[in-house]
Amino acid sequence: MFRTSLLAAAFTVGCLSAASAAMIDFHATLDSKSEVPANASTGSGDVLATLDTSSKKLTYTMTYMGLSGPATAAHFHGPAAVGANAGVAVPIGTNPTSPTTGTAMLTDAQIKDLEAGQWYANVHTAANPGGEIRGQMMRTGSPRSAMMHHDMPMKAGAHTPMHSN
Repeated sequence: MFRTSLLAAAFTVGCLSAASAAMIDFHATLDSKSEVPANASTGSGDVLATLDTSSKKLTYTMTYMGLSGPATAAHFHGPAAVGANAGVAVPIGTNPTSPTTGTAMLTDAQIKDLEAGQWYANVHTAANPGGEIRGQMMRTGSPRSAMMHHDMPMKAGAHTPMHSN
């Protein structure tokens, strides 16, 4: 009887811990008018990201097109409000290609800034070394249970993970 009660208690605690973990989705639309200062590029792009609050792992996919030349770098920056600049919070890569996917382990402070809308993503080129296109990372939808989904970014506004065809 005692063993059964102990097992039931352990199972309940495990379920409650897993249920409190959430998957939070973020999205950014990248364009040149969001850069600070703005530039005349016709480039555009998107970032879709998912934060697993239990593991503190950010999984992201960045796509872009129409840049003035090859991308030389891409980063997540913060903390910064729209219209403000900040240092690199997480590097996405040097000479990244589109699409670029990756993961990063975040600190508690980085998670707080990301959840507060204080991060932006941008792509740099030789013609625009300070950044050619940029977009603020914004939460999309409601947090989801980490038990229900894997490490897959969500389509903006969707309720199921993105899948490759």
